[in-house]
Amino acid sequence: MTYQHFSNYSQGMENELNALEAKLAQLIQASGKLRAENHQLRQDLAHALSNHRQCSDKVENAKARLKKLLTTLPEDQT
Repeated sequence: MTYQHFSNYSQGMENELNALEAKLAQLIQASGKLRAENHQLRQDLAHALSNHRQCSDKVENAKARLKKLLTTLPEDQT
């Protein structure tokens, strides 16, 4: 199929279509960047949650050890 220049298309309409095409291309590009950023943020969040769980486990273990140590200390006899 060959391009035909239709006489009912004005130059103004052609300009508007070109502008719309450019805006759509920008929107697609921005959407791709946001999708990639969202993916990275999800990975960062998963990593941070994993670190948080590990730290919470360490704190709980430390609390249990301290509690056990406190039971082995002799009481103050005054």
